Amino acid sequence: MWRELAPDKQHRIAVDGYHVAAYEFGEGDDVVLCLNGGPGLPCDYLREAHSCLKFHGYRVVAFDQLGTGQSDRPDVPALWDMARYVREVYSVMQALNLGKVHLLGHSWGGWLGIEVILHHPEAIKSLILENTAADMPHLIQELHRLRASLGPETVAMMLRHEAMGTLEHPAYQAAITLLNYRHVCRLDKWPVPVARSLSDWNMAPYVAMQGPNEFLYTGNLKDWNRTADLPSIKVPCLITTGQHDELTPACAMRMKQGLPQAELHVFPNSSHMPFYEEPQAYYPVLLDFLRRQQNRGGE
Repeated sequence: MWRELAPDKQHRIAVDGYHVAAYEFGEGDDVVLCLNGGPGLPCDYLREAHSCLKFHGYRVVAFDQLGTGQSDRPDVPALWDMARYVREVYSVMQALNLGKVHLLGHSWGGWLGIEVILHHPEAIKSLILENTAADMPHLIQELHRLRASLGPETVAMMLRHEAMGTLEHPAYQAAITLLNYRHVCRLDKWPVPVARSLSDWNMAPYVAMQGPNEFLYTGNLKDWNRTADLPSIKVPCLITTGQHDELTPACAMRMKQGLPQAELHVFPNSSHMPFYEEPQAYYPVLLDFLRRQQNRGGE
């Protein structure tokens, strides 16, 4: 079960002329490096959900990506680029001397995690892809399917506001709010760490890379697709998703079909955050996977 814990160590790490804030929990030899969603969110929501792994012998590391949380917040649009984020992750790994890690990426952090292992396969012991996708055009098709469930009149209204650029209209925002409660977090009251991350959202990288909201992709990642490269990822992979996830089980299945050593778990009562929505089911699945990697020596 998640709990709010104070970090055992905090760091400021130099990356490309800026500094990012990193947090460590526990002192185990096995490292779980967490890459949170967004982009543009502080790591609070994912950090708080996984810091409890320290009680199972793991060293858990998370960091605020550049532009978020306690990291530097430069107003430089050119920084919001996948290649720079990959350098950032690798810089954190080197600065903290993490060795080979279990790389856990949630949502956008999963896209980033796929890029990191493709560029630095020698640094990854296992890959945990949570509520994510490897094929953005396919994901966009799935999001249109989820939007269609609101009914043709509501979809027409959304398309009209998107065409006119009036996304702040109350009717449009009401539709997005409903989709968020269906497909992002189905809890009536969202957990404190989630609310804290959302309240400190830097929209600049989010809009530049993804788009204005969770259900409209217009940013520089809208054509990103690593499906053809998945077979080259040889480490064991755990893929998790929620039955009601915005990054749907179909997206998860597409990843599983491409990864040579992948297993997939769908949480039936969750959407995008099973670690908060269905913790009694989520943690045993994650811990079982991690323990099996220890048993095989991480090879």
